[in-house]
Amino acid sequence: MVVKRENLMDTAPDVLFGDVKKNWGWLLALGILSIILGTIGLGMTFGLTIVSVLFFGALLLVGGVLQLVNAFQCKGWKSVLWHALIALLYVLGGIAIMLDPILASTLFTLMLAGALIGVGVVRIIMAFQNRAAKGWYWALIAGIISILLGVIIIAQWPISGLWVIGLFVAIELIFNGWAYVFIALAARNAAKTGAEGPRSTATGTL
Repeated sequence: MVVKRENLMDTAPDVLFGDVKKNWGWLLALGILSIILGTIGLGMTFGLTIVSVLFFGALLLVGGVLQLVNAFQCKGWKSVLWHALIALLYVLGGIAIMLDPILASTLFTLMLAGALIGVGVVRIIMAFQNRAAKGWYWALIAGIISILLGVIIIAQWPISGLWVIGLFVAIELIFNGWAYVFIALAARNAAKTGAEGPRSTATGTL
């Protein structure tokens, strides 16, 4: 009996990309659009910061209202009062952010700086705890960079509150866009390989 077995590398793209191989163009367009938006955002970090903060405030407001409506539908639940209280805090937080997005952005930036410093300290501790492991110094370097970023943000606060969030969003859009571009190109190559047929086969007899 003759058994034909395809090379594993020929079937892997089908499992990895699925229908993305047929629609890679849309993913590529999305990636390019994300890169363009992120690049534009780098030049208008203040506006992007305000928009991001307002969007977050709107999410809090809508989420709070929906949760408050849900609280009235939970009759008999012992924690319904706390459920409603959390909903009210969401609503109040969303309203406060939307009324004064500049103040909200400065407060968020201060919290972000504190988080960066905290993460940096934890990374440094982890790096020294894993000194026996190869490449442990990368965690040390990452921790130092996080602390430096946090210190820089605090040193320029509250002015930094006007641009830091927008800068981070713009950078995220750019990196997200490039990730989509690379995935789309890889899916396109996989589609071409599939159209050309298997590159190699192994034949055995039993």
